[in-house]
Amino acid sequence: MRLIKTTEAEGAVLCHDITRIIRGVTKDAVFRKGHIVTKEDIPVLLSVGKENLYVWEKEEGILHENEAAEILCELCLNEHMRRSEVREGKIEIFAESDGILKVNAEALKCVNGFGQMMIASRHGNFPVKKGDKLAGTRIIPLVIEEEKMMTVRNRSHLITEQEPILKLLPFVHKKAGIITTGSEVYHKRIEDTFTPVIREKLSAFDTTEIAHEVFEDNDRTVTDAILRMIRAGADLVVCTGGMSVDPDDRTPLAIRNTGARIVSYGAPVLPGAMFMLAYLETEGRTAVIMGLPGCVMYAKRTIFDLLLPRVMADDEITAEELAGLGEGGLCLNCEICSFPNCGFGKGK
Repeated sequence: MRLIKTTEAEGAVLCHDITRIIRGVTKDAVFRKGHIVTKEDIPVLLSVGKENLYVWEKEEGILHENEAAEILCELCLNEHMRRSEVREGKIEIFAESDGILKVNAEALKCVNGFGQMMIASRHGNFPVKKGDKLAGTRIIPLVIEEEKMMTVRNRSHLITEQEPILKLLPFVHKKAGIITTGSEVYHKRIEDTFTPVIREKLSAFDTTEIAHEVFEDNDRTVTDAILRMIRAGADLVVCTGGMSVDPDDRTPLAIRNTGARIVSYGAPVLPGAMFMLAYLETEGRTAVIMGLPGCVMYAKRTIFDLLLPRVMADDEITAEELAGLGEGGLCLNCEICSFPNCGFGKGK
């Protein structure tokens, strides 16, 4: 660093905080370490008694924290996102639409394990709303070697295949069909309290219910109904009930007999272990079939809450991802539910 006259400091980088004290009102930094002095700042600096300043001397191959933050931001910023201005070496990234945030965890860990730099993000695979903060980036020191920043950028691009670390998948309109199974409901021995829950969950997204049918536990009629709804344009068919191993529960067999690709029957999530997920490719599009266990009817949060947002964003779910939900897959049924701002569903 070097000492210069404040009147000649335009464009210089401050080496320390500049504090302003107003008796009985405030004592705070009017400019922070790393601030780049502008022409308009000079009268303010003089007003707080700073005739001279210690500033960083620009060196070839050395980046200021603001310049380095721009590189980290570029590694993250993607479509449907906006960024803040750089401030004190930090840039924040915000959602520009409702959707699902995807995070390349391997690339994120690579950057954060490199030393002297960081990117902090929200959990991936969870819904966000327009305006939500997604991530923040900065380096730790005031300056850093340009070569180091170029190296970490290249390594991140190698992992992501030149794609940004973050991705935001907007929610899309879905046509939904609902199939309610169970002889007790079909014969009106009990009231159907499952379907209203599904309708309420779907109403949080841009959906149109195109069909609802109630059947006894008969796999053939359920299979026919699933296929009929998909032919009628359903992007999503939700089957409620009949998901256990009881001999009268035939919904898993009905879903298998559609010819759909079964991702999983069962998931390491409580509530929701007896969940089934399948994809049926037909007529150039893919329909999602979900078999929901009875817990979705009465538990406040279940596997349906974890996966429905991803379905609504056309984010295909894999068996490996379902298996990774085990850590964090136990809902604690808190007296005051704070989901999704809790550990539920935040697996590996």
